[in-house]
Parts: sequence; C-alpha cells; structure tokens
Amino acid sequence: MDIAEVLTLADQLIFAKTGKHLDYVQDAILRGTLEDATYTQIAQEVYSSPSHVRNVGSDLWKTLSKGLKKNITKNNFRAVLEKGIVYNYQSAIVENIRGESITVNNKVNVCPEKVRSPKTPQNPEPTAKQPRIDLGDAPEISTFFDRKSELTTLENWILSRTRLITILGLSGIGKTALTLQLIPQIQHEFDCIIWRSLHNSPPLASLQTDIIQFLSQQQETNPPNSPLSRGGEEIQPASPRRGEEIQPLSPPLSKGGLGGVIHHLRSHRCLIILDDVQTIFSSQQLAGNYQPGYENYGTFFKQIVESCHNSCIILISWEKPREIAALESHQKNCQTLQLNGLGESAREIFTEKGLSESEKWSELIDLYRGNPLWLNTVAATIQDLFNGNISDFLSYDSLVLGDLEYLLHQHFQRLSDTEKQVMSWLANQNKPVEISKKPALLELSPSEFLKAVESLRRRLLIEKVQKGDRTLFTLQRAIAEYLNS
Repeated sequence: MDIAEVLTLADQLIFAKTGKHLDYVQDAILRGTLEDATYTQIAQEVYSSPSHVRNVGSDLWKTLSKGLKKNITKNNFRAVLEKGIVYNYQSAIVENIRGESITVNNKVNVCPEKVRSPKTPQNPEPTAKQPRIDLGDAPEISTFFDRKSELTTLENWILSRTRLITILGLSGIGKTALTLQLIPQIQHEFDCIIWRSLHNSPPLASLQTDIIQFLSQQQETNPPNSPLSRGGEEIQPASPRRGEEIQPLSPPLSKGGLGGVIHHLRSHRCLIILDDVQTIFSSQQLAGNYQPGYENYGTFFKQIVESCHNSCIILISWEKPREIAALESHQKNCQTLQLNGLGESAREIFTEKGLSESEKWSELIDLYRGNPLWLNTVAATIQDLFNGNISDFLSYDSLVLGDLEYLLHQHFQRLSDTEKQVMSWLANQNKPVEISKKPALLELSPSEFLKAVESLRRRLLIEKVQKGDRTLFTLQRAIAEYLNS
C-alpha cells in the first residue's frame, strides 16, 4: 500500500463522515505526519500559518478518530497504520490489515502482517479529485479570521456555476486571506486552480499566455490520484511552489489569446484567481478607467461572463471594473462581494497583541471599522507607545492614525481632482449628508459631482447610510481624520 492508497482510504473515511473530500491542507498534514514533519514545516509547504494548520489538523484527527473508533492524534497516526487498522466506511467495521508493505515517499516502510482487504461497497464513492494547483503568486498569510458567512456565499456562487466573481474591499480588509481560505473548500470542484497577481500590471497577452501554458498541461496529466504536474515537474497538491517559471510546452498550442483561454475554460473546469486588479486602472482618474493599452482587460472580463463554459474567474480588487456594473445584470454569471470589516472576531487581534481593557476592544473595532490590517497597526502602536493601555490611546482628541497614514495615502493618491474635492467636503461634515443637490461651495458641475460620488462608491471610500427613506453619505472616521490631518 503506497501513499496514494493511504490517502485514498483517509479520503473515503473523511467523505463518509463529512460529505467532503480531503482538501490540500489536510492532504499535506497526513503526508507531513508520515514523514515526522512539524506543523510549522507543513505550514511552510502550503503557505499558511502554523496555527491554521494546527486547527485543521485537530479537526482532521477528531474525524479520523470517529471513523476508526480509536483515538487518533498526530503523534500516534503512524503507529495506527503500522498496526494495520483501516476503516471500512460501508459497514462501519474496523478491520485489521496484515502483511502488505506501506511505503511513504520512499522514507517510511511499514511491514504489517498478512492483509485482509476491506469490503468494497456496492456503490463506492469516487476517489478524491486532485486538481492541479499553482499558487505561485499567492502571498503568505499568517492569520485567518472567521468569515463563515462570506465563505458560504462564495461557495454557493461557485457551486451555481458563476463565471466571474469580484471581491472588493479596502487594502487590509482581508480579500486575499478570504480567497485563500476558500480554496480548500471548493478545490475538488475544479480540474485546475491558478493564482496570478497583477501587481506589476502585466499586459493581457502576457497573462493569457501564462494561463494557457498552465491550463493546457491538464490534457497531459495522469489520472486524478496521480501527482500534479507543473512546469514539467511533478509536485503534490499539498505543496504548491512559489515563483517557478513555467517551461515551454510541446507540442505547440493550437490556440492563443482570448480564444485559447476560453477554449481551455470549456475543456476543463478551471478556477483562475487574479489579485491586485486595481493596478491595471489609471490613477488620477475616475474609478475603473484602464491604463492606456490595458483596455482589452475589459473585453476579457466581458467575454468570461458572456461565453459558455463552466469555469470561474475571481477578481480581487480595491475598485470595481467599469464593465462589472452592467454585467451584474446577468446575476447567475457575474457576482460581486463587497468585503466589510470584521465584527467581534477582530478581538483575536488584541489578544495576540496583549492589549488590556478588553471592555474597550469593541470601541476600537468600531472606530477602525474592523479592518484587520488597520487594527493590527493600531494595536501595535498602543502596545509600543501606551504599554497596551487603550484608555490612554483614546484620550487624544483626534483619532490617532500613525502608520495608517501611509496605507490611506495609497488610496488617496489614486483619486481624480473632482473626487478629492468631494472627499475634502465630506471630511468637514459632522454628520452624514444628502447629495440630492450639489453643495454650493464645490466648484463642480452637478454632473461632475455625481460622477465623483459614484466613483468614490466604487472605490468603497464613502459609506451609504439609510435613514428612513433618505439616503445619506459619510466617510469612515479614520479616512476623515486622514483628510483633515
């Protein structure tokens, strides 16, 4: 029995108990355990935090324990295999296996006594589907927060075959972390998963070539339980590698460009994740205007929604592409998730930072709108300058920004002149205001004023407040403080 068979048995057990197959983190935990790897080492392999891997492992061992009717832990998992205990999920009988050699990555060789094979169920569940995964451009995330509602929404959209999903939010709100959390939940829905960052604003032709090179390899891969193939090198799904160069393919591709991408999206169910989409938009212009030479991205997004295929593209961005508003009328094919701040789960940040006065944590969460990065930055300031005392920090008349100024500057420098005027006006209002009439002090035409407000909404920099039948607009306090500083 080799490692693939061990994982297949574990997958069948997990599926019988949970209705879900092993995800790539669980897969990595089982492989790593059989090689005496620590959780920290396993976390490095899957580009996750040790705490997240440890939590996944804890749930995994509990599920295995229920299935095997024996207490299973990371420490005794190998010993259980050596004794030859295997779970027969159809009859729920634990059977003893003897006599067959188990080899794990050519390092662990277990030789139990004679084997007694488990009974085959009349309608066996399919073995685990192992997608080819390339997370080469995905960043390393150290902390995951509770986003169950958002994860459920995204999973439902994917299960309903939504073709284009946009995840919007200010910097630091957790868009990338949320998407990384999503992958283990939905990976078995796909044949291929690829993550690419647009941080360096690649031309569309270059991006499409890269995507086609990766997706076209699916036609030459082995059956689902075989190792993944990437760049001519075999890897396991639990160990996506960063920064590898994809080698030229042979034979040459029959199709290229947008037609080639659509061809592969039809041939296989693929998930393409594009991060930092805002970098292909122009600065000092209204939201969603492409840089010169990047307008074809708009055509690309439109074709993804309107073409017939079962694949999915996820866009992660600070601002919404202009085409998306019109495409959202096709709700089945195009959806947008606006990611807001954390609720009370953000208290975990203050626990890790060692802040005192837990009764004031909710006030901090509200002041900084639950933005994880903002709260981490503020918590570090409170610990460093105020010895963890929140009351001293809040005693200042104005909201303390500290290093947040740099983060907010990244957003503000992208604004057009008309948007900056509207932002400055809102920053000086002491309560939410209506926009039914253009403020007299703004030297803008009514059309310019409304376009600027609409653009700022697409950037998520102004908030809408409903008061009865009236719609009002305001700024987050941290943003107002930045503008008035």
